[in-house]
Amino acid sequence: MFKSIGHYLSLVKFSHTLFALPFAATGFLLAIQQAPEALSLYLALKVLLCMVFARSAAMSFNRWADRNIDAHNPRTAAREIPSGIIGSNAALAFCILNCVAFITTTWFINPLCFYLSFVALVVVLGYSYTKRFTSLCHLFLGLGLSLAPVGAWLAVTGTFHPAPIYLAAAVLCWVGGFDIIYALQDSEFDRSNGLHSLPSRFGNRKALGISRSLHIASALFLISVGLQAGLGLVYYMGCMIFILLLFTQHRLVKPNDLSKVNMAFFTSNGLASILFFLFTLLDAVL
Repeated sequence: MFKSIGHYLSLVKFSHTLFALPFAATGFLLAIQQAPEALSLYLALKVLLCMVFARSAAMSFNRWADRNIDAHNPRTAAREIPSGIIGSNAALAFCILNCVAFITTTWFINPLCFYLSFVALVVVLGYSYTKRFTSLCHLFLGLGLSLAPVGAWLAVTGTFHPAPIYLAAAVLCWVGGFDIIYALQDSEFDRSNGLHSLPSRFGNRKALGISRSLHIASALFLISVGLQAGLGLVYYMGCMIFILLLFTQHRLVKPNDLSKVNMAFFTSNGLASILFFLFTLLDAVL
């Protein structure tokens, strides 16, 4: 039983939840500062569950949709579905279960979150097919993850505000930038199999240039969040650390040397998002 659970956690790369969770938590934290009376452990738990369910649905659907592609790619052939560890029907059922759980949880938050949950699922599930027709697929992935801080804000306040929109834009550019770096590994495979990505379209050097531009935009949006929400010096210190870690990736990965892609993708980004949230939390407490 535990081994089977482990396989499903591996299917959705549950450990990678730390990429999106700190930004959802930041959206929640900023909203609580605007509406402190809404703070409750029950609401925080519902927001956390929504994030986990939505991400699990998106990842399992991505693995299901890409099962045939993954089977032909040497880098991904050992994944759970192409290797036969998890059946394709079981993966799809797991995705549907998470979709239902996500929608149900939003029902218990507020009507706006419930109605928008269907839009959110269209975005996060639809991403899986974008590589079949556009090299901007990286931005669609960023769009999916950028919904987390906006959703957390709406769960608390039930209204829109510029601060979470700027935070969502920062996440979109951040994720789009690092997904381009990750896609460098498959540029030749994508090109030869009719799949789309910025590395396969423009080559590694130009793709890295686009990634850097997106990360610069992400940094500017994070600064805008602080201005919109009236945050203090500690928040901006967190921004600077985040930005430094962001650009560490571009020191690690070179157009002709992809040996450190995983270090750049997992270590740098995971650490950056966690530290950003911790500094934002510290700014709120002080």
